[in-house]
Amino acid sequence: MSTRSFFIHTLLVGVLFSFFAIAACSGADGAPQTAQEEQVNKIPVRTVTVSYREQALPINSSGMLTSDAEQRLAFKVGGIIQNILVDEGDYVRPGQVLARLNQTEIAAQVNQAKEAVKKAERDRARVEALYRDSSATLELLENARTGYDIATEGLRIAEFNLQHAEIRAGKGGKVIKKLMNEGEICGPGTPVLVVFETGADDWIVEAFVSDRDWARIQKGMTAEMQLDAYPETTFTGKVKDLAPAADPGNGLYRIEVGIRPQGKRFAPGLFAQVKISPNQKRKYAILPIEAIMEGDGKKAWVFALDSDGESVKKVPVVVAYLDGKEAILEQIPGTVSEVISTGAPYLSESKKVQVVQD
Repeated sequence: MSTRSFFIHTLLVGVLFSFFAIAACSGADGAPQTAQEEQVNKIPVRTVTVSYREQALPINSSGMLTSDAEQRLAFKVGGIIQNILVDEGDYVRPGQVLARLNQTEIAAQVNQAKEAVKKAERDRARVEALYRDSSATLELLENARTGYDIATEGLRIAEFNLQHAEIRAGKGGKVIKKLMNEGEICGPGTPVLVVFETGADDWIVEAFVSDRDWARIQKGMTAEMQLDAYPETTFTGKVKDLAPAADPGNGLYRIEVGIRPQGKRFAPGLFAQVKISPNQKRKYAILPIEAIMEGDGKKAWVFALDSDGESVKKVPVVVAYLDGKEAILEQIPGTVSEVISTGAPYLSESKKVQVVQD
């Protein structure tokens, strides 16, 4: 026998020997594993009983700190801004002059109105004398008197416009924004300054909620707030206002929650987390958070034992919110009384499990 033939013969014998050795270990029925090996390969898990609790589901939102009494101050008439007497950040007192228009044009209108009144008064006096002499009709007399009344009202309007050619603070507060500068031309009613009242009772958090949450909120409900600027402090307040309609920009409903400084320094624009606790309670399923598998939004799933006690199945649930180490569920099938907690992240529906007792 040649060397090449001997090598091929030896290789075939080795392959056949290996095949029969594997077959002998697998058993006559070809089973890949013994029952003992299957038991070893089961994933150890622990289960937890689904508990239920009556509680009010809190409403969580976020918003910005602002003032309940925002003043967007403007001139009644248009013109050229001559002076702005305050800067952003300044505190102002009630009645303080904050800005003035150039009054050249408005003062001229007052003078014109005064001259018109003088002329109307002379015309009325002349017609009244002619009427007494029967040289003028009653109609001419009434027209002269009406002309005088119109001129008088015109003077009142001009003087009123002159009086409001300056901006005064209606209430005390802080200048938050200066929207225009000296020398600019502004129209009637165009905001020039934004002033916030900054008393202890003037601060609010403006937040937005969904329609379902809006329906559960009522004025006077208590709220807890966390400001990013003061993470160590929990602020308390109450709902002060609810928008009657959704915001067209985002489709959500605006709410205002009153907040007191509690000795902290506030400024408009601080970011706040809001938690409102309604009075209405309902029953929720409670599970440890490690039992919840990742899902889509509020929809998630858990693992539960199948009828054979060794297989597992996915069970869909709806998560209301997470509270520390607990998951509060809005919905879980009523037939599920136990779910898998420890070991759940390592499971799939093709896996076998073994329940480990504590």
